[in-house]
Amino acid sequence: MSQNIHDHKILILDFGSQYTQLIARRVREAGVYCEIHHYDFPESAFQEFQPRGVILSGSPESAHLEDSPRVPDYILSADLPVLGICYGMQTIAEQLGGKVEGSNKSEFGYASIAIPTGSPLLSDLEDSVQEGNIFNHDVWMSHGDKVTAVPGGFDVIASSDSAPIAAMACEEKKIYGLQFHPEVTHTKSGQQILNRFVHELCGCGRLWTPANIIDNAISTIQEKVGSDQVLLGLSGGVDSSVVAALLHRAIGDQLTCVFVDNGLLRLHEGDQVMETFSRNMGVRVIRVDAEDVFLGKLAGVEDPESKRKIIGNTFIEVFDEEATKLGDVKWLAQGTIYPDVIESAGSKHGTAHVIKSHHNVGGLPEDMNMGLVEPLRELFKDEVRNIGIELGLPHEMIYRHPFPGPGLGVRVLGEVKKEYCDILRQADAIFIDELHNADWYQKVSQAFVVFLPVKSVGVVGDARRYSYVLAVRAVETIDFMTARWAHLPYELLEVISNRIINEIRDVSRVTYDISSKPPATIEWE
Repeated sequence: MSQNIHDHKILILDFGSQYTQLIARRVREAGVYCEIHHYDFPESAFQEFQPRGVILSGSPESAHLEDSPRVPDYILSADLPVLGICYGMQTIAEQLGGKVEGSNKSEFGYASIAIPTGSPLLSDLEDSVQEGNIFNHDVWMSHGDKVTAVPGGFDVIASSDSAPIAAMACEEKKIYGLQFHPEVTHTKSGQQILNRFVHELCGCGRLWTPANIIDNAISTIQEKVGSDQVLLGLSGGVDSSVVAALLHRAIGDQLTCVFVDNGLLRLHEGDQVMETFSRNMGVRVIRVDAEDVFLGKLAGVEDPESKRKIIGNTFIEVFDEEATKLGDVKWLAQGTIYPDVIESAGSKHGTAHVIKSHHNVGGLPEDMNMGLVEPLRELFKDEVRNIGIELGLPHEMIYRHPFPGPGLGVRVLGEVKKEYCDILRQADAIFIDELHNADWYQKVSQAFVVFLPVKSVGVVGDARRYSYVLAVRAVETIDFMTARWAHLPYELLEVISNRIINEIRDVSRVTYDISSKPPATIEWE
């Protein structure tokens, strides 16, 4: 690798949009590294970061109000390309002398914009329909306010029926504003627009590729770890599997994986993990039977956050104990990825709301005598999968559905008991088996069963059955930041329900979860 993959980078300033992470994903797909930071990013940090361009996100705020969030002045005078999206465009207009007003006609959904020729950002997009000197293009709008007057030096480069100023540009300063959202897939050429911005206007190369990321990770690991021993908590999921492969390639026998069989795993998962890694990949794996320890500490605990913290802390205790047994282990490796950090409010500014904590985010206990290695911390889930494929890991391993760090501990609602976990394991295995049989497993992004601590009356044969209720959940998503419930065929749901109730005597009823994210989260706890 001749050039550092972080040399060409984009700064994304977050004003609170639900789409901010999508912007980052699209920039990464363009082969350019980017980071999300709060809109009041300090100038000193900006100088240290040295981006080649800045993207301003949308926001639920109104730019024409006095106390609304503002772009730092140094950004707009930094002689760098700037792209404002939705609210980002509106605050640029307000701050530079234009005008934003509340609209009596909001735009939510598809809209057609008219684009005059001559704009390096928008002209002659794929899927556009040209009529004379005008290109008509379908985009995705989501706004109530609109720019009614552009600042001096700006030109209107797109318009729609409800927003006569749908995009604006100051070509001299390379400052652009889009009222629509290029980051969502509904905007037909959204990726092309972002590609033009980061490559043609910001001058970024395509350095952020799986091969380059792997080379960078390996060199970083080798430099950080040296000849020290590293301990990895191996779950068998995608993230920890990719970390294991990366570390094994980087440091070989210096890596020891600890697989904690905590009693919160899926059916036969422990045996599968040992078979895959220790026998097929040549990675040194120690299996620890800690079911009694975990279930003992979870006894009587019902609060989801408390359960997550207990499980996370117990993992750390087990790792620490195994490290002590192994001797001179200096580093603990984890499969932390970027969405974990975002959802746990792990940004340096700490301004995000905590949705749910992740057991592998937030550092290590002060009394733990190991450093931390997190080679995936900058990556989104689909980037992790691409890295895994590049490393040569089996397709069925890489494209296995995600499994939460706390395991069944957050899929058993309320108190976690072995009885409940055993029921859930059997039901989940049936569900996944039928998804495979119906060729639906790869069509959904995540699928699982949830144990509900309630009982319902049922009839089996001529007998009354008063047993537990389970919820089946399947979602479709690209980045796991937003998700839609999967529209499984009724016939498939019927087969799944019948098998679960017929084969598990402790279940009397099966329900299907039709909640999307937001407002729900993917996991129930």
